[in-house]
Order: sequence, then C-alpha cells, then structure tokens
Amino acid sequence: MKFCALNIAVLGVTSLVGTVSAFVAPSSSSVVSTQLRRTALPVKARGEGYGPPLDNISEAVGNTPMVKVSDRICPEGRTIYAKCEYFNPLSSVKDRLALSIIESAEKDGSLKPGQTVIEATSGNTGIAVAMMCAQRGYPCVITMAEPFSVERRKLMRMLGAKVIVTPKAGKGTGMVEKAAELAEKHGWFLCHQFETEANWKFHYETTGPEICNDLKDSKLDYWVTGYGTGGTFHGVGKYMKENSPGTKVILAEPGAANLIGSGIKTERKDDGSPASSHPAFAAHPIQGWTPDFIPLVLEKGLDQTLQDEIVEIPDGAAVAMSQSLARNEGLLTGISGGATMWAAVETAKKAPEGSVIVAMLPDTGERYLSTPLFASIAADMNEEELEIARSTPSFILEPVEA
Repeated sequence: MKFCALNIAVLGVTSLVGTVSAFVAPSSSSVVSTQLRRTALPVKARGEGYGPPLDNISEAVGNTPMVKVSDRICPEGRTIYAKCEYFNPLSSVKDRLALSIIESAEKDGSLKPGQTVIEATSGNTGIAVAMMCAQRGYPCVITMAEPFSVERRKLMRMLGAKVIVTPKAGKGTGMVEKAAELAEKHGWFLCHQFETEANWKFHYETTGPEICNDLKDSKLDYWVTGYGTGGTFHGVGKYMKENSPGTKVILAEPGAANLIGSGIKTERKDDGSPASSHPAFAAHPIQGWTPDFIPLVLEKGLDQTLQDEIVEIPDGAAVAMSQSLARNEGLLTGISGGATMWAAVETAKKAPEGSVIVAMLPDTGERYLSTPLFASIAADMNEEELEIARSTPSFILEPVEA
C-alpha cells in the first residue's frame, strides 16, 4: 500500500491553518456521523465559520478542497478525488503562481514599488496577476493571443489591467515575445511564468503538501495533471517523489499537440524563453494547456523523470468530460479539468481494484462561455423547456418568429 508521508512542508500560505475539504450541516444523525468517520478528509460543520478574517485576498490562495467523484463517472472499485483549484479566490490554480511570483520578486527586490508588472498569458495567469497587482497597487499589463476567450480579457480589465491582444498567427510564442519587448522598452517587471523557479516551488510548498495532508490516513496511488507552464506538474511531482514515492505521476497532453511525445526539445533564448514555435504543435481546444513550446519549468521537471506515464487526450474527450462532470457531479470545471479527469478515469480503468487517484481541476467552467465547451448550450428555451412553460397559463415567453 502507498501512503502519503506525514512530514509537512512550510506552507507559503501562512494565514490558513486548517484544511476545509468539505462542509456538512450540523446534525446529530448517526447516519451523518457514520459517513464522516468513513471519510479520510476533514470536514467542518456549516455555520462554524471560515476562521479569523483575512488581511487581504492573497491569504485566500491555496488549501483548496478535494471532492470524491461518484460511480457515475469513476470506474467501480476505484476512488477518484478532484482537487478543485477553482476554490482559489480568482477561480484557478494560477492564483498560486501569481502570488508566488509577486511575493518572491518583492522579497528579492526585482519588483520595485509602483513598477508596472507585465506577463504573457492564455488568461488564468493574467487574471491572477491582475488580482495581485490590484491588491498590492502595481499597474498591470497583460499580453494575450487572439484565440483565447473574450471573457478572460474582460475579467483582467475589470481588475484594472491593460490587455494587449496579439495576432492569432503568432500563437503563444508571439504573446511571450511581445511581453518581453514591452518589458525591455518600458522597464517593466516581467513575470516569466514559463521560466521562473517561483512557479514550481510554490506547488512544492503548498499544493503537494495539501494533497498528502488531506489523504494522510489513506493511500494515494496515482496523481494526474496536465500542463500549461508545467509548474503544477514539476512542483507537486517532485513533492510526491520525495514524500509519497509509491504514488505514480500521470502527465497528460493533447493528442493533437503532443510536444512531449514528439521527443523534440524547444529551442531557447538565453533567458530560457522559447526561441521559436515547436514543430509538433497544432491548434487544440484545451485552453491553458500546451502552448506552442515546451516551457522551461516543464522541461526541468521532465529532466528529473517525475512522470511515470504520459497520456494523450483525444479530440472531443476533454469537452465531453467537462460537460459530464457538470451534469453528473455538479463540478463546473473548464476544458483542462475535463481533460485531466478523462486521463484520471482512463488511469482508473487500468488500475488495480482499490486504487486511489487524485485529478487536478485547474479552473472554473465560467471561463469558457465563448468556447467550444458551451457551443452546444443554448441561451434561448428549447422545445422541452417551452413545453414546461406552456403547461401553466401565466407568463409564457413565446419565441419570436424571425
């Protein structure tokens, strides 16, 4: 049996002492008590309160819950927990990254008071960086490639950031190059999310320990993730190898853009950023995953062979699983969360009976309203809904003929 070790790393989030993994209504019911005794995850009664008030929003980053996936999705005889990163304050795992980058730069002096912060992003990092800049009082500029969802641009602007949209033809390398140009010209602080050590180290110090601490009375056979920058994979993967060596690390990437599977390295500039687009890259629907280069943070994790298996996600599987999680579990996650859960379910199918699997859900489905995830979701009532509306006589909104 494989158990997470009990040694606890010093967490980067100092204000959140306990882990709140689930809530139940106060009750003396023996049924509820029995259910609580059976779970390895700590629970907190509704009404007990969150804890002392936080000094600022950055203290809410981390300590996200894990939620058990039912047998409507999880194969029989196995257990899958979803690590729900959309419980972070700006609804994604990238809140961890932004907090780490800003705090690390403040400590080493590379970020000066009042200096403009700039970063290239598919959206979630930009939203998180904009949050941190708003809280700390830094001007913020984000570069983002044209194809990424418009709601992300609006969220960043809502948080006070300036969003510079780069042409679709430039892909991820284009937005990265634009950010570097602007930083050099104007003397701005460039986050370097794809290269900085602060990225993976925060996951090593927080995300990895959270998972193991929440499962300290259980075993953990498989941990499943995808990659954008590779920070979650590198940091948690390294923590697992050192503290839960029996846990296998499963890394997923789009089948249409199997950069790792190609075996081709990314050419780099002196600062570690990509020198050109990766030849194996092709457009794919999993926003936030797999840019058109292998990030340096990811490559350094791969060089340590932190992964035990690489799983390719077939076309359509990520969207279908995201929709299934929403309709069957009430878990509203994005396309990347669907992709990770698909890889976790496929892993569970092959795993021995009794296996325990943790899958990362990086963000919320609300980030994808204008993407293929919601393409089949209509805004107007369909015939079934109209039939329900017409079943009583009042307030019927009939469709207007074109």
